[in-house]
Amino acid sequence: MKTILYVEYQGRQVEDKALISQIKNIWVESGNKIKDIKDLKLYIKPEENAAYYVINDDFTGSIQLD
Repeated sequence: MKTILYVEYQGRQVEDKALISQIKNIWVESGNKIKDIKDLKLYIKPEENAAYYVINDDFTGSIQLD
């Protein structure tokens, strides 16, 4: 089964895959390896124009929605 998640808010649209790709880039730029991601939690808050993430229950951050 193929799934795609879109978040639409006030005329804007963001796809989950684009957000996950950005988060993976941040993870790698921090000196980690993609294969070391065991768990990724993604919280999208359109009213703040941000997505918050938690990787492996201890690496956290946020990105702006484009």
